[in-house]
Amino acid sequence: MTSPLHGRSLIAGTAQGELLFADTGLSFWGGVEPSTGEVIDRHHPLSGQHLAGRVLAIPSGRGSCTGSSVMMELISTGHAPAALILAEVDEILTLGVLLAEMIFQRSLPVIAIGKAAFERLRDVAFVRVDGGAVHSFEAMPEPLALDDHHPPAATLTHQVALSARDQAMLAGEHGKATQMAMQVVLKMAQLQGAEGLMDITLAHIDGCIYTGPSSLRFARQFVEWGAQVCVPTTLNSISVDQRRWRALGVDPSFGEPASALGEAYMAMGAQLSYTCAPYLLETAPSVGEQIAWAESNAVVFANSVLGARTLKYPDYLDICIALCGRAPRSGCHLDEHRQAQLCIDVAPLAAVDDAFYPLLGYCIGAMAGKQIPLIRGLAHRQPSMDDLKAFSAAFGTTSAAPLFHIAGITPEAINPDAVIPAGKTLPAYHVTLADLQAGWQELNSAQDDSVQVISLGNPHFSLSEFGKLAALCAGRRKHPDLAFVITCGRAVLEQAREAGYIAPIEAFGGTLVTDTCWCMLGEPVIPPSARVLMTNSAKYAHYAPGLVGRSVHFASLAGCVEAGVSGAARGELPVWLVSQ
Repeated sequence: MTSPLHGRSLIAGTAQGELLFADTGLSFWGGVEPSTGEVIDRHHPLSGQHLAGRVLAIPSGRGSCTGSSVMMELISTGHAPAALILAEVDEILTLGVLLAEMIFQRSLPVIAIGKAAFERLRDVAFVRVDGGAVHSFEAMPEPLALDDHHPPAATLTHQVALSARDQAMLAGEHGKATQMAMQVVLKMAQLQGAEGLMDITLAHIDGCIYTGPSSLRFARQFVEWGAQVCVPTTLNSISVDQRRWRALGVDPSFGEPASALGEAYMAMGAQLSYTCAPYLLETAPSVGEQIAWAESNAVVFANSVLGARTLKYPDYLDICIALCGRAPRSGCHLDEHRQAQLCIDVAPLAAVDDAFYPLLGYCIGAMAGKQIPLIRGLAHRQPSMDDLKAFSAAFGTTSAAPLFHIAGITPEAINPDAVIPAGKTLPAYHVTLADLQAGWQELNSAQDDSVQVISLGNPHFSLSEFGKLAALCAGRRKHPDLAFVITCGRAVLEQAREAGYIAPIEAFGGTLVTDTCWCMLGEPVIPPSARVLMTNSAKYAHYAPGLVGRSVHFASLAGCVEAGVSGAARGELPVWLVSQ
């Protein structure tokens, strides 16, 4: 045994096992199968590994806010890692453990040890996590005695200033549900080192995604406690089209609990919105508005493009904040935590198509990691809202950062100097043509040119995207052996129908699915016989091989329509991505 590594104990406890180490962050949603504990992100170095009984060491989470729900599900079913070692504090995964302790009285130790200590674990075979220490071993250590399994203890001792109303909620004067919600909010405020809490005006709930029985049990417990939101609250996409899941052939064993989960959150007073793009609704926040949103693409878009202020809130913390109307005064709610931490310059390219922005977001997200980038070199292109939507979703897939700035484009960086800390020179990086080509190859996992499914609407389609698609589809018909499916929110679908966009898309052979999104869709919406799909979403191109077991072609919207007609991908780089 070597000298122990010391860090910050986020969840107390003692556990040991074989070390599963990766130097790449992992999104538990879309990256880990809740029912088995297998890593299913086919782009991750741990792909195919199983977490159960092993100590997982990753720098942090990344991507989806639903990681907390997956973590809670893993713990409740016995497929969770024995312990979690992080380089940096990760609120999403830590919250999942906290809630499993509260709801199921099951837990696992979580520790953050810093980047330097984390690197020292790279070639370690076995470890023991004991409170704030990590011990390394060359062989599996002796089994822990029963007395060595320390029960979880209160390790979050940071003092948070509470108002009189906060204290009343904590004391149960506003009911059991609000009391429990405030307990969760307070624990997360302590974890984040927040000095106090703050009012928020809007909430968006991502916890309505069905990850297994635990997610429904959590929501129904709060309904039984009389939970009612106290701020306007929208709901993310749920896991089924609530009105049509039976007609679409979804198995009732999944469709019924997934639909019931959405109903449980509506019983708490949330609006029936069911969209992963709440920024497309009339209730979208304004610059500087303090909100509490979950869903990774929505968080990134709200912070970066709208200039609103929200942390990347984990599932379940979102509803707890909506019940209290209070959030930790920390992170990018505050001016000092919204400034750029690095600069990324984009190489000049010839005229590009709409595949450029999701590809660029995917590459920059991976380069940025948890740091907030200032992106330079795009002002002359004047990206549209649809371009920024696609960029945000892709950035949120590979990055753990809650926002980005684009010089001359996003509201806080119209003057780029305004987001650079005074007197500080930021490290600068470059996105080259070679970087973009490598990203393109990563997203295009399919080796077969044939295509059986066209997947559009991740994030949900906007009205303007429907207009573009209608023009591309007009007077044409899809290939008879191919499914051409678009997901969107109910509100946008009705707007598109009134605008006359839906008729040519349906005449083309397109299928419209509302309420849910591609990260939750599977068979039979994706035909069981389908082997290859095509999408214009870098986010879905990343997650689909693990989520639905299909290989992917990534292309522009026009490229997707052409493949929809021919049934085959062109299999070549776009002109703007060929060496200049």
